[in-house]
Amino acid sequence: MRSMTPEQSPTVRHRRLARQLREARKHSGMSMEAAAAALGWSRPKLVRFETAKTRPRPADVAAMLDLYGGGDAIKLALVQLAKDIRKRGWWAAFNDVLTGSFAELEDDAVRIRTWQVQFVPGLLQISDYALALIRIGSPEQSEAVHLRRLQARMARRTILERQEGSSLAVILDEAVLRRPVGGPEVMARQLDALVNESKKSNISLRVLPAASGEHAGMDGPFVVLSFEGALDPDVVYLEGMGGEIYVEDVGQVNRCNVRFDRISDQALSEERSVQLIADIAKEYRQTDEPPS
Repeated sequence: MRSMTPEQSPTVRHRRLARQLREARKHSGMSMEAAAAALGWSRPKLVRFETAKTRPRPADVAAMLDLYGGGDAIKLALVQLAKDIRKRGWWAAFNDVLTGSFAELEDDAVRIRTWQVQFVPGLLQISDYALALIRIGSPEQSEAVHLRRLQARMARRTILERQEGSSLAVILDEAVLRRPVGGPEVMARQLDALVNESKKSNISLRVLPAASGEHAGMDGPFVVLSFEGALDPDVVYLEGMGGEIYVEDVGQVNRCNVRFDRISDQALSEERSVQLIADIAKEYRQTDEPPS
């Protein structure tokens, strides 16, 4: 399995540039050894460029495209992409509390599929619910840092509000709905928010009921990020006590997509899922205890 830590994981633009440079060389019919020799580079240097381990300078990209051919338009586009690699989006304002590449990958994705077993995914969290999770997850940090991280999490939600926003498909284990994060009152409002979010055309929300028994998602949660264009294959994001992992191996990613489909086969329909969420929200409002 090919996986990367946040420090190793390249940006979206870097991944795209590496793949397009690799495809340009292959289309020219040149082997990696021949291309490296013609450019006056070592083979490892070219490998690092083509696998997004090292950021090429615009001059390096221009030299590669002069060798490979393909036309001025392609050359200009890839040279500009090399210049834009370090450009950042909304997340740049929160680099004091955000680490890794997930924010950029999520922002660039056209489709997000997520299976969650412990909590509502960040893109659908209300502020009080999110703050409760942030506090319990990082008790050693100050309240000022907690609030800063909350600001960043709320900023993430804007990707679903854009005119051509990402599509989001969420499957929640029923236990997520039964766990009163922040207390019954906060949980009731969070579930109400899920019902409202489910009405949006780019959001699909389903629940895997506890009565399902064994299922394909018992190994834990994951997120599959899909991007526009064949040169940007899917990436699977995993998060746990050991940190963040980005899985890019095609076989492993395909297995995660199949797993998501199998979980979906056992989940309630969208209509029944939303009704269950609404019913549990009512239970929270009627009692100070979590619904049984």
